[in-house]
Amino acid sequence: MNAPIIDPLQGDFPEVIEEYLEHGVMKCIAFNRRGTLLAAGCADGSCIIWDFETRGIAKELQDKDCVAAITSVCWSKDGHCILVSAADKSLTLWDVVNGEKITRTTLQQTPLQARLHPGSSKSLCLACPLSSAPMIVDLNTGSTTVLPVSVSDTAAGLLPPSRNKFSDGSPPFTPTAACFNKYGDLVYVGNSKGEILIVDHMNKQVRAVVSISGGSVIKNIIFSRNGQYLLTNSNDRTIRIYENLLPLKDGLKVLDELTTSCDEVDEAEKLKAIGSKCLALFRDFQDSITKVHWKVPCFSGDGEWVVGGSASKGEHKIYIWDRAGHLVKILEGPKEALIDLAWHPVHPIVVSVSLTGLVYIWAKDYTENWSAFAPDFKELEENEEYVEREDEFDLMPETEKVKGRRNYLVKDTDVNEDDEVDIMTVEKESDFSDSDMSHEELCFLPAVPCPDVAEQQDKCVGSTSKLADSNHSGSPLSEEAGQNGGQAMNHASSPVEEDTGGTRLKRKRKPSEKGMELQAEKVRKPLKNMKSSGKLSKMKNKPVVVEEQDTDSYVFADDNTDEYH
Repeated sequence: MNAPIIDPLQGDFPEVIEEYLEHGVMKCIAFNRRGTLLAAGCADGSCIIWDFETRGIAKELQDKDCVAAITSVCWSKDGHCILVSAADKSLTLWDVVNGEKITRTTLQQTPLQARLHPGSSKSLCLACPLSSAPMIVDLNTGSTTVLPVSVSDTAAGLLPPSRNKFSDGSPPFTPTAACFNKYGDLVYVGNSKGEILIVDHMNKQVRAVVSISGGSVIKNIIFSRNGQYLLTNSNDRTIRIYENLLPLKDGLKVLDELTTSCDEVDEAEKLKAIGSKCLALFRDFQDSITKVHWKVPCFSGDGEWVVGGSASKGEHKIYIWDRAGHLVKILEGPKEALIDLAWHPVHPIVVSVSLTGLVYIWAKDYTENWSAFAPDFKELEENEEYVEREDEFDLMPETEKVKGRRNYLVKDTDVNEDDEVDIMTVEKESDFSDSDMSHEELCFLPAVPCPDVAEQQDKCVGSTSKLADSNHSGSPLSEEAGQNGGQAMNHASSPVEEDTGGTRLKRKRKPSEKGMELQAEKVRKPLKNMKSSGKLSKMKNKPVVVEEQDTDSYVFADDNTDEYH
């Protein structure tokens, strides 16, 4: 889309379903950092990688040991690896380019979500199991480090009592959300008590605690792309945005300084005091009318928009707010429940997954502003009668026209034509200014041509053989002529037309010049034989190519012309 003709007053968010992707039953999705590739986990255990530019399948990752549904997919920072978690309690790291499995680890609980470390290390990941605390998993060795989910865990090393206990005494169901910060030195954990814990995962130590009003269970916790805002989704049907007050780098050093300067005696109160200096509530979002639960919330690529997918069954609704808290759009899709969504890292595009396994692509419905091409251009709602000025079409000297144009440009734009234009310096994109490995980043996958289907090849061979047989075999007219031995007839190797009298057959196709020369040479011999004997020689059946030339060279006894058609 041409940027100058886009209306700047339009909101930069999606509005309509552009198209949908279909391949099996897809369950979860994730974009790479550039938004050029889209990974989708399927119900049969495979991971499909879509080329988002062409909307075609670029790669299919299938582990023969995994037939369970995929629960989450995560790209590495450079895009060369994908971490896939499945319902069979497995974590699999894939090489995207080669399509090979790098390592596979099996946990004791089913991981609902797994995220690779945002740094250069591809061996560490954060897994959130179904009914246990989040853990750091070393994919090379398979070792796990369970993270604390409450303040008491630091001393006791036990899981906190959950509000959701089963009556049969089985282990409590405590799904806990967690995520890395921008550079991966801290883990933010949301527990069932409505608390956000800032954890040093290297030392398994809780460094700060932020309490949420109402104390509802935190279901999702996500950082924005730039690391400045934290989003939480709670059971009280409210999405909250917190501003990150810690620096993006060296957050642990700042936490050490805050811990030293804090004068609180009680450990819990001390952690809450430190937490108030780490996160500040910025905004909360909810549907005050329907009080809908939220399935999957996320930020836009630039962090200016907040999107939340409705968890209601039988509806596919996506709510979009600006960061000031105003609801700007409600996207209504088909009558299918929404199970996952993601915002494109660069463009105003939202991709959502329905319960039936289809992936819908929501894009912006652009309105072109053609007045941007010329300042004096005016769009008309209806036809108007135009009255030209008296001097509108008067001729002007070329020098005055150029001079007036130059004065107009200088007056309006104040551009100095003598200034040198820098064409060597490459400006960093705001969305990717943090990338230290852009030259090594994988943006596209090479296209692999698909082999032809064997059945189609067999059909082609069979059809060609049948065509050759039909060409070599004589037509009913030629067979009848061979049996009677009376006259030579043209074979059915080319389209013919027959006169009502049946005395002459004419070809519709006009022969080439070289063919005409060959025909003229061959005509002389039959004509000499006709004059000497007065009878036509009997023809034999010949292959179709030779027969065409021979049939063109023969004439009938009653023909008195040498014209050939």
